Amino acid sequence: MTLNLNTFRPENRLVLLGASNLTISLRLIIELMQQYCGSPSEVLVAAGHGRSYGQGSRVLMRELPGIIQSGMWRQLHSAETGAEPVTYAFLTDIGNDIPYQAAPEEILNWVSWCVAQLQRRGARIVMTNLPIASIEALSERRFNLLRSIMFSSCRLSRIEVIERAWRVHQGLIQMAERRQLVLREVEADWMSFDGIHIAYWKRRAFYRQILRAFEQVTRCDGPPERRTNASAVAEPAGGVLSWQKRPRFAVHRMFGRIKRAPQPSGFLNDQTTVALY
Repeated sequence: MTLNLNTFRPENRLVLLGASNLTISLRLIIELMQQYCGSPSEVLVAAGHGRSYGQGSRVLMRELPGIIQSGMWRQLHSAETGAEPVTYAFLTDIGNDIPYQAAPEEILNWVSWCVAQLQRRGARIVMTNLPIASIEALSERRFNLLRSIMFSSCRLSRIEVIERAWRVHQGLIQMAERRQLVLREVEADWMSFDGIHIAYWKRRAFYRQILRAFEQVTRCDGPPERRTNASAVAEPAGGVLSWQKRPRFAVHRMFGRIKRAPQPSGFLNDQTTVALY
């Protein structure tokens, strides 16, 4: 990789928080956000399969801290005010903590803390709500099957999960109004059979629709050269934005051993850097 990090001057900073959906579509989400926000970018990511917003999580033999405990926040606040690029943030996969049996009020407090930290840096924020319709649509049989496969430690019933999901869903609506951020609903038509993951073949259309919210944010709040009709920006041809090097976690535990990687650890071919926490 020939990028000189000492002289790298990103067009913006993208902060991405989430779990499986974000992890699966990370490169795609960066690509689509850059259509509205510009590039190259400094990307800060706290994600990972099964990731929790506020507590440690484990998937197979890999353990990660909660998003609010990650080192990403130190990196975010390390830049001097006035010398940093415009920050855009995307938060998703918030309902992941319900089958970890976290209380709705606790989940909302974790998300609110993240939003407050981002707004301290003047971030323009877009967030997805829980896919409440697809969660409600799960049959008892499918719910029990998915719980045993994906969240084997969960002891909540289907009714309890739905009730908690509704409380988080409504709490996020209130938070979005109170903190003046963009909240996008997730319709059941976009979801796969498990009710919580975006259907693989619908990912590009789904995220294009959700991330289009940055068009209005950029037009109104961005610097003059970016106050344009982003819908007129041509979508890059397939394969234009690709990994030069995939990111690795800054800190994680594997088979009981702590592993570390210097950040940024990921690089895209437009000189975008990706730090994964």
